[in-house]
Parts: sequence; structure tokens; C-alpha cells
Amino acid sequence: MTTIPLTVRGAELLREELHRLKTVERHAVIQAIAEARAQGDLSENAEYDAAKDKQGFIEGRILELESKLAAAQVIDPAAVDAGGRVVFGATVDLSDEDSGNEVTYQIVGDDEADLKTGRISISSPIARALIGKEAGDVAVVMAPGGERHYEIVEVRYE
Repeated sequence: MTTIPLTVRGAELLREELHRLKTVERHAVIQAIAEARAQGDLSENAEYDAAKDKQGFIEGRILELESKLAAAQVIDPAAVDAGGRVVFGATVDLSDEDSGNEVTYQIVGDDEADLKTGRISISSPIARALIGKEAGDVAVVMAPGGERHYEIVEVRYE
């Protein structure tokens, strides 16, 4: 089985979602199925069909989360000492060499990625270009609009 890298925060978010699905969502959908079943004829009961579909989605997501957590390799960025190199969990300040714009990204697992909050997936092109580099290095990223050059300003493990 392949391990799935997760930060401590990412693993906690998956555990919270799993707990919510098992303790709240699962019980709510069972109640909805019971109420729809009480209405009688199930062959033309849209509420029953919708509740069964939702139950299937919830059960599938529970299995998916349990599998991911079982295969998770939880990495605490604060405990990482990579000697200033960019590694999984690192927070990297970058400067776009063309525009001069500065951005900050944390490299996280696929399930944690959220560009709006500055978290990019380890499998993204920019993260792959950054891995192994240090402050002062230039990362070349193949973007849809062409090649982009980012200078690494600072690497932090927080």
C-alpha cells in the first residue's frame, strides 16, 4: 500500500470529517430513509431515492477517509530539519522574477491543497519544481501560460 503524506493539520481535518460523517451525517440519512419509507410506495418516492443516494455517498466517503488515514504518513513540518531545503510541509516565500510579485505557499498533501489559503499539493507542478531547492535558488515552473521563474526567498518549517 502506498503511503499518503499529510501534515498534522491535514490528518486532523480528515479525522474530523470522518467523525462528523459517522456520528452526524450517517444518522441523519438513516432517519431520512426511515421517513421516506414511511410514506409508502417506494417505486416513485423521490425522497427515498435521494436519501439512498446520499447514504451511498456518505458510506463511500467514510471508506475513502478510513483508507487514507490508514495509509497516512503524518509529517509535522515543525519537526522537520531539512537544512533549509524545500521539503513536504515546508512554507516557501517566492518572488516571481517576471512580475516581482511575492507569494507564500506551504507544500501539503493532495487532500489538504487549497490555493486560496496558500496550500499547494506536493504533486503540483510548482511544488515539484521547488522540492530540494533552497533560499536563493530559482525554480522553473511549466505553467499553462509558459515557463515561469520563481526565486526562493525563504524556506520555513512551521
